Amino acid sequence: MKPETIKIDEVEYVRKDLSPNTTGEIRIVVLQRGWVAVGRFSENTERCILKNANIIRVWGTTKGLGEIAVNGPTSKTVLDKCPDIRFHELTVVMTIDCVESVWNTKLS
Repeated sequence: MKPETIKIDEVEYVRKDLSPNTTGEIRIVVLQRGWVAVGRFSENTERCILKNANIIRVWGTTKGLGEIAVNGPTSKTVLDKCPDIRFHELTVVMTIDCVESVWNTKLS
């Protein structure tokens, strides 16, 4: 088993492959069977990934998903933090680009 952290001179460092990914566009992704998630979207051929992901359990909007894409989550939005989500491109119903400045702190 590889160590996840190392300590040098009382400073703890995290392996690069375990650190949160802050690259990729923030998108809301609607998947088959009603799953709706938000995170940093990237794709590689047929495979997609959402890093810093959250399942959007309750939208909490009056104007649909576009409302939280532009303005960020409302006081009634329920986000369930989860590990990275990996999925095949054919399971995507649609994606919505989010305003990064309002979502950056919500995905950490």
